[in-house]
Amino acid sequence: MNMIAFESRRAATIRSSPSMAVSMAARAMRAKGEHVVDLSLGEPDFDTPAHIVAAAVGAMTRGITRYTAPDGLPELREAIVQKFKRENGLDYAMDEISIGSGAKQILFNAFLGTLEPGDEVVVPAPYWVSYTDIVTLHGGVPVIVPCGVEDAFKITPERLQAAITPKTRWFLFNSPSNPTGAIYGADELKALGEVLAHHPRVAIMSDEIYEHIVCADVPFTSFANACPHLRDRTLLVNGVSKAYAMTGWRLGYAAGPKDLTRVLNKMQSQSTTCPSSITQVAAAAALSGPQDFVATAVAEYRARGALVATGFGAIPGIEVRAPEGAFYLFPKCAPYIGKAAPDGTVIANDTALASYLLTEGKVATVPGAAFGVEPYIRLSFATSRDNLMLAIDRIADALARLR
Repeated sequence: MNMIAFESRRAATIRSSPSMAVSMAARAMRAKGEHVVDLSLGEPDFDTPAHIVAAAVGAMTRGITRYTAPDGLPELREAIVQKFKRENGLDYAMDEISIGSGAKQILFNAFLGTLEPGDEVVVPAPYWVSYTDIVTLHGGVPVIVPCGVEDAFKITPERLQAAITPKTRWFLFNSPSNPTGAIYGADELKALGEVLAHHPRVAIMSDEIYEHIVCADVPFTSFANACPHLRDRTLLVNGVSKAYAMTGWRLGYAAGPKDLTRVLNKMQSQSTTCPSSITQVAAAAALSGPQDFVATAVAEYRARGALVATGFGAIPGIEVRAPEGAFYLFPKCAPYIGKAAPDGTVIANDTALASYLLTEGKVATVPGAAFGVEPYIRLSFATSRDNLMLAIDRIADALARLR
């Protein structure tokens, strides 16, 4: 008897989120009573600030529980416009704003609405795990440009130029970076902009969701600030998840030319219709209200970043570049590839190493292969210092047992 094949060829070309898969494996181990330190997910361990929660409760009691327009509540779009003006010195109109159920949906809407089959998207690696799969899902072709620790994890103008072809539709990058914590300085962005200025068909998607989480004396610069001459083909992607500890609320937003945001909003109208009305009110409160929480959280992330950079940097053979932003460490672990575990299993690659660290070290990490480069592992330090110190000790011990 023939069985129905439910998965399409398009769906079969992509993976489930690797970081979420690792986190689910860690959760299953904990359910069995094993004490696992989970450094796999990029999720703040703080509670959402009280004034944001109060705004959501107020929205519900006032009956703001119905559909909104696809481009969102006017009060949220105004809050986003004011955020760009206040924090970035950028002027956007209300019709140049799009919102989605998380920044990931903004990416979905943008690529769904703009890519033709075979269009290329240049993506520096390491990249966030979902970038390439989202491009592929919408008929695009990711063009990966490797940028390892020896390159400070950043694409150079020369490599960007070499990657652009007549089929290139987008250049997509992330600063501060997930997974590396690298931040592009203003001069570096301007140099990339000089290349892109010669390719008028190429649009730029700058993922700036970690904008506020700066862990070193390297100021954040928005691509739109560095390259104002490219404003008419630049989409800035941001959201409230990371800075305001609102991952589960699901609210991302973007700013760009109105001909582009109109396309995003049309795609939005045919998917979720709109993000949660309650979350929209909460997001407006996050952007417009007191910002004390952000400063307090970032100070803690800085301390944690210094702790993990020092701790993992002291492990023999581990190559560490201290994070400049976000809340990730991305150490290179080449000397441990090819070694054998105590049971004789060979650590063939960083995926096998991450699996070994989970099963034997009881620490959940994500392999570099998920981000397009090997051999690395990504560690989130969005957890307590006690957990981080325990993870350092466990990983050092597990690595020492490899032969």
